[in-house]
Amino acid sequence: MTQLQTPRRARFASTGSPYFGIMLAGMAVVLILSNIGASKGVLLGPVVTDGGFFLFPLAYILGDVISEVYGFKVARKAIITTFALSVFASLCYWVIIALPGFGDEYGLAKQAALENALGPVPLIVLASLLGFLAGQTINSWVLVKMKQRFGEPKLWARLMGSSGVGEFADTLIFCSIAAPVIGIAGFGMFVNYVVVGFVYKTLVEFLFVPVTTAVIGWVKRREPSYGQIAS
Repeated sequence: MTQLQTPRRARFASTGSPYFGIMLAGMAVVLILSNIGASKGVLLGPVVTDGGFFLFPLAYILGDVISEVYGFKVARKAIITTFALSVFASLCYWVIIALPGFGDEYGLAKQAALENALGPVPLIVLASLLGFLAGQTINSWVLVKMKQRFGEPKLWARLMGSSGVGEFADTLIFCSIAAPVIGIAGFGMFVNYVVVGFVYKTLVEFLFVPVTTAVIGWVKRREPSYGQIAS
């Protein structure tokens, strides 16, 4: 007699506890800072990158934790909220630059410094908005679909598989828009920028899989509602 196998159902938590709010705030701060850093082109020997390279992977790690613990719908809201805050920050930079400053030499120097540092940020935010929105959505969707398919086991496979797909989409879109803004010219430098960005971000996420797994386990154990929502 063949025994029917009960389909596995993915379990998630609601957002009533403080943990989700803390991770959402961290995700927004990391993204805003990485957008500022990304306005500076960085050359590390033969490697072409930008000043936000060491921050951006953290946003994806936080996105993985939110997706795994709270599900795709909550992760999508977190992505949209994060970018709304990022756009608001960009508008604030524009207002600060547009405000009349002191006309002395020091005031003019500060104005020029602000324009150089924050002037490119709106275009960087646009690149980040399109790239991160696509990449994070794909990342979250793949992770949750894998969880619905296989259940709680094989978390490492979910993290690595979803990150690779999401980071590729994110990096390609972001670099295509941001490269001219930060002074990357020529096809060779552009390919270097895309490949290095993708390999670096994916490698960082892969190396941090044990840490991400530990954080996810820690949040699941302390999240009172985890397991009460099925998908």
